[in-house]
Amino acid sequence: MREEYRKFLTEGERAGAGYSLGIPREAIQGTFGQQLGTAAGSSVDFKDYREYQPGDDLRNIDWNVFARSDKLTVKLFREEVNPHLDLVLDCSKSMALPGTQKARATLGLAGLLVTAAANARCSHCVWMNNHGYQRVPNSDESPSAWDGLDLTRKENPAESFAVMPPRFRKNSIRILLSDLLWMENPTHTMKPLVNGAAAVLVVQILATEDVNPSSLGNIRIVDVESGEPLEIFIDAVARKRYQETLAGHSGNWHDACRQTGARMATVTAEEVVDGWRISALEELRILESI
Repeated sequence: MREEYRKFLTEGERAGAGYSLGIPREAIQGTFGQQLGTAAGSSVDFKDYREYQPGDDLRNIDWNVFARSDKLTVKLFREEVNPHLDLVLDCSKSMALPGTQKARATLGLAGLLVTAAANARCSHCVWMNNHGYQRVPNSDESPSAWDGLDLTRKENPAESFAVMPPRFRKNSIRILLSDLLWMENPTHTMKPLVNGAAAVLVVQILATEDVNPSSLGNIRIVDVESGEPLEIFIDAVARKRYQETLAGHSGNWHDACRQTGARMATVTAEEVVDGWRISALEELRILESI
């Protein structure tokens, strides 16, 4: 992973020390693990067995059963009810738009949110789109320890959900960080996000250049996702039409979030990194100052 990216994560981790993640009531049936739920989890109250699946805690394998049957089997316990954050990170090329603060804001905000989750005694997992969704290596640790992040993916989050969605924890808090700059119907992405979730937040991260392109006249642009060049003429009318289209696109996402019970915030990368005070998320009570 690029050292620059690790620097951004660490910067966000430091900023997150001043925040706690707002935990919705639906995410906890007890008080941070002090009460037992009805699903399988991690308390000492044994419940059942099931076949081992990749990603299961190796400490829960019953080696006596393996010795008798040659099958890997894990013990299930009644859960200690702890809130959990599933953070979905858009790693497509547009999130590292050259000449902007977009990559810094995206990775820094990821580090900030996970640190705020830890301050709220909330476990976490971070997912990245990479031919489907994969867990970010070491993402259950502090952000400065993460590895493998690369903002060069050609597929957008909707395409990755269709290939292989994340293995979300049931009743988790789910946050998507993305610029949302693809054309698929937003509801196609929202369905797997909200299914079984305690709460869902979509954070649209745009650079100032995304919102208000500075170039006018004959210019050559390159699609950062496909690499294809295009010669176009941009005047004030074309720029206004683009801004209206972007506003309508963002509005469609806000509508999809409202219809599915999710919340959405749009932030500008340059404002995010200017002091790391995320007022839009504080207003939604996703972040609380400590």
